[in-house]
Amino acid sequence: MRTTVPPVACVGEPRITAGFAEFGRLDLRAHEMVHGPISPMEPSSLLRLAEGIQLKGKGGAGFPFARKLRAVLESCERQDLPPVVVVNATEGEPASWKDKVILTRAPHLILDGAALAAFALDAEEIVLCVADDLIGRDSLMEALEERRMPVPTSVVTVPHRFISGEGGALVNGINGLPHIPPGTKKRSSDSGVNNLPTLLSNAETYSQMAIAARLGPYEYAALGTDDEPGTVLLSITGAAKRHAVVECAAGTPLREILELCEVPEGPGILMGGYHGKWITWEAANKAEVSRKGLAAVGGTLGAGIIVPLANDTCPLGEAAQVVRYLAGESAGQCGPCKRGLPDLARAVDLAVSGSAPVEVVRAAAGDVKGRGACSHPDGTSRFALSAMEVFAEDLKKHTTGEGCGRRVKGVMGLPGAPDPDPQKLVLDWSRCDGHGLCAHVVPDFIRLDQNGYPAFPPTPVPTWLREGASKAVKVCPELALRLTKA
Repeated sequence: MRTTVPPVACVGEPRITAGFAEFGRLDLRAHEMVHGPISPMEPSSLLRLAEGIQLKGKGGAGFPFARKLRAVLESCERQDLPPVVVVNATEGEPASWKDKVILTRAPHLILDGAALAAFALDAEEIVLCVADDLIGRDSLMEALEERRMPVPTSVVTVPHRFISGEGGALVNGINGLPHIPPGTKKRSSDSGVNNLPTLLSNAETYSQMAIAARLGPYEYAALGTDDEPGTVLLSITGAAKRHAVVECAAGTPLREILELCEVPEGPGILMGGYHGKWITWEAANKAEVSRKGLAAVGGTLGAGIIVPLANDTCPLGEAAQVVRYLAGESAGQCGPCKRGLPDLARAVDLAVSGSAPVEVVRAAAGDVKGRGACSHPDGTSRFALSAMEVFAEDLKKHTTGEGCGRRVKGVMGLPGAPDPDPQKLVLDWSRCDGHGLCAHVVPDFIRLDQNGYPAFPPTPVPTWLREGASKAVKVCPELALRLTKA
């Protein structure tokens, strides 16, 4: 996993990345030179601005920022309580780097946006959330020391996990609870930090608000499309020869971004991150960088993450690794996550190994879709189904048992080093009597077939199930199971 922030590039006029070439990191003096002064805004003015620029959350879900503002204002009035403003700069997705770029190089834009919201809402406090990898934390603290915020402001570190940045998980963590989504869905605008109405949005969203407050809605809309004014920050990794965070106007042809980052032609490109969708190279050449433009070719903008694959890696194997990772990132507190996601990961492994038809994946994805306490099951199933669709021709080759002939290179940006000692389960059929104990010990990997005998994919046992697999080997009364090097 990368531990340093990638280079920054811009296609067209820079806004959030303005001044990067001249100053590197913008301290308060450089920030004010580049962006100019900013004035506090009344609630009605901030609402009109957010609506006028059609600002949507940049964290992935794309929820309208104006609706969040209005919901918090109404909740404060109804309950007669002051609100809290929360900035989500945790960026738990391994392939995403845009928020860390803002943290490390333009932290005052984030603070400007948070201050605007806090003043307009008459907030009690501002809470800035960063990951415990601490990338950008020192830069943010230094920026806070350079200026005076309108209300007490604190920085909270959050575990660098995929689900820790989910809204409910973030509120739980700030409140001193485990950093996992709550078991039931509730609106932070009604009850969030310290049970107060809470405005929670992504670091880039607040930064875009700070840009728009200076430019006004008309000048802000000079870039972008009619439906999606302004610019977009993109994180490009994977097979790109130049990993980078790129700022471009919404509506920019995707092929311009791919050419800038020297992306080789390959079997597919993941758009939107691990909860996103795959698109083909042909679709990428026709797509525009916007929610509407990417949806038209079967993709999604999500959190602005682009992960292309090259022709020298197995796309299905890469996708299977991500599904296993996402299953391991589950909070483990609701059925669709605790049991459904491991089952989905197992189904994908079976399909990729040629041991089961794609219908097994569709069934497993259908079992979790729309049933989770948060959006994690939905996003994971969307990712898995998209891979089965886009890489359908590769899947046919895998179904024959011969495979596609390409190895899995691990280019998806998953955290941690590759498993140094991959192992798989092997069954000695001459010894197995079908006791079924192994399936009870590690049901997420071993199931019993219609005859009562153990069935499992021939792929390496995921590291997060290795302990269970070892126990299954030990409890087998006939010594029919063993773990061997994959």
